[in-house]
Amino acid sequence: MKNKFLLSLSALAIALFVFSGCAKVPQAEIDNANVAIEAAKTAQADVYVPEAFAALQDSMNVAVTSIEAKKSKLFKSYKNEKAQLINVVAISEDVKAKTEARINELKAEIQQTLTDITTIVEENKTLITQAPKGKGGSTVLMAIKAEIATIETSAAEVQAAVGTESFIATLDKAKAVKEQASNINNELKAVIEKYTKK
Repeated sequence: MKNKFLLSLSALAIALFVFSGCAKVPQAEIDNANVAIEAAKTAQADVYVPEAFAALQDSMNVAVTSIEAKKSKLFKSYKNEKAQLINVVAISEDVKAKTEARINELKAEIQQTLTDITTIVEENKTLITQAPKGKGGSTVLMAIKAEIATIETSAAEVQAAVGTESFIATLDKAKAVKEQASNINNELKAVIEKYTKK
């Protein structure tokens, strides 16, 4: 009787061990998800689409936390976590695509801003020829010409910086240069308008 009881207990222990051993931590899926997140980071998703990248990391953290919580359980299944990890890989591809799209948008905006700067600078050069050169006017116009030359140099530096730094930083620089050119443009137009009214 005692032997039957011990035999039954041993059989139960073996069965429990077999069942608990069936569900192994989905290490391959974890590794794949980590590689996918790293690839998204390498594509600079954290810089250009930070919200999407944060959501990707959150999805990974949820899956890993769930796996850690189940490790200590006797009966465990990682079916849902495997699905979550596979989904992380799929989401990472979407995040990389969004990153690329955002970079292309920024590149286009930088080029458009540089084109706008060129147009405004050319208009400013034309306006200088129409500006009054009376008392003290020549000195002011020389200063404006120097500012225009500085703007042209800055625009060339922005063009050279495209791709060597964050596209966001490059766009900010381009916008600042455009604002300088626009300010001179407005100033020249105001002076000319005031002069022609006289």
